[in-house]
Amino acid sequence: RDSDGVGFHTNAPGPGRTRVRFPLPREKRFRAPAYRVNAKYRPESYEALIASASRSYEVDPDVVKAVIEAESNYDEQAVSPKGALGLMQLMPSTARELGVTDAFDPGQNIDGGVRYLRWLLTELKGDLSLALAAYNAGPARVFGKNRIPPIPETRSYVARVLKLYNNFKGRNTL
Repeated sequence: RDSDGVGFHTNAPGPGRTRVRFPLPREKRFRAPAYRVNAKYRPESYEALIASASRSYEVDPDVVKAVIEAESNYDEQAVSPKGALGLMQLMPSTARELGVTDAFDPGQNIDGGVRYLRWLLTELKGDLSLALAAYNAGPARVFGKNRIPPIPETRSYVARVLKLYNNFKGRNTL
């Protein structure tokens, strides 16, 4: 560790070794989502993007809002410890597959995230709980098994998103 407490990895022992810095810059570090929307991040500023993508891909906008709140708490610069990026926390490989060139761009991130949700919903025959589990844990852990994987984080995530969705449902904020 250096004087700031930042860890380094090396392939050579002793002084004068080459150091490789792994932690993200402070401004890109993950901020854990809060249970209430942080006043700094205004959900209403994304409503038009959510409404447009939801219409295009036929996904309930309340589901999209619930996923965004659970994933990033509306922080378009969020980076998770596992490397997921932006509002809908797209993994870099998923973002590339979806044609998202800038995962921190709210329009691209929401469009890609909603398109990905639509694909999961289609593949899982409209089962929202399974689609959310696949969004969180990855499709390979859900496809063909027809159940939420026994991963505590995933089970908690699905329950949280469904609770948020039920809270948003019917409010007609878009």
